[in-house]
Amino acid sequence: MEYRKLGKTDLTVSVITFGAWAIGGWMWGGTNEKEAIEAIHAGLDYGMSSIDTAAVYGFGLSEEIVGKALKGKPRDKVQIFTKFGMRWDIDKGELHSKSKDRNGKLMEIHKFAGKESVIWECEQSLKRLSTDYIDLYQIHWPDNTTPVEETMEALGILKQQGKIREAAVCNYNLSQLREANQYLNLASNQVPYSMLLRDYEEDVFPYCVEENIGILAYSSMQRGVLTGKFTPDHQFSEGDHRASNKYFHPENIRAINSFLDQIKPIAEKHHATLAQLVLRWTIDRSGITVALAGARNAKQAKENALAADIQLSDKELQTINERLSELELT
Repeated sequence: MEYRKLGKTDLTVSVITFGAWAIGGWMWGGTNEKEAIEAIHAGLDYGMSSIDTAAVYGFGLSEEIVGKALKGKPRDKVQIFTKFGMRWDIDKGELHSKSKDRNGKLMEIHKFAGKESVIWECEQSLKRLSTDYIDLYQIHWPDNTTPVEETMEALGILKQQGKIREAAVCNYNLSQLREANQYLNLASNQVPYSMLLRDYEEDVFPYCVEENIGILAYSSMQRGVLTGKFTPDHQFSEGDHRASNKYFHPENIRAINSFLDQIKPIAEKHHATLAQLVLRWTIDRSGITVALAGARNAKQAKENALAADIQLSDKELQTINERLSELELT
């Protein structure tokens, strides 16, 4: 495994970070707690010292599973990242989406990051995670109903209290990032980034590099379509959000698989899977600190972790980028 310093902080994190969205089951067609815990343990065994979760993943379930998985593990050897600002128990803020909870009840999820709410949410996450501090506390989505200064003030208080080590944001564009960074030294910005989705390269990445703000890339495998394991006729389980995702439309799966076939020889040369090659490409991109990689079982977690051991030459990276520039999606 390879480790990098996160922005200006004292946090040293694994370049492949365990993404715990899927193990919460929400929008992923359910979960298996035993396999999820085994996945986290396998990730730790292979050097994935950082775990990224969120309160809303499974409406608390993901955090609970992470807490159970880390029970008895040396706390100072693991960096826990979690998120706030997606409330499913109040109607304040901006409506983000509607989704069923683990009991099948339809919930309204609101983006809200008022001062008192942030502090309350942190307490709830600490309980679910069975820990007394969070290494990286991130606002999940921008909240347009609360002044940025108020949210940042709450994070500053939590940091002073020792309940969080560092504060960060997710899904922030350049103007939002600049404003938030005026009030608090941000550790990182977590954004969707993959071979297929590179919007943030234009302005957010250069700003983060200039200000020494870390970048956490999520959905690096674009919800799994970049693994090459999907066929145009794939049938998703009920509740799996990917059924309506544009990248999983049959014509796009065909185009993506054709691209993956072209770069597969590079993966084979390194005795790696396509998923591992994609993860390595991601963490080699300028500005990227870590790539989040979800896993539902121990085998997937081990495979993700070993992606960090691949060393791609400049020529191989050039070949991948050339083939990627030829890819056209509808």
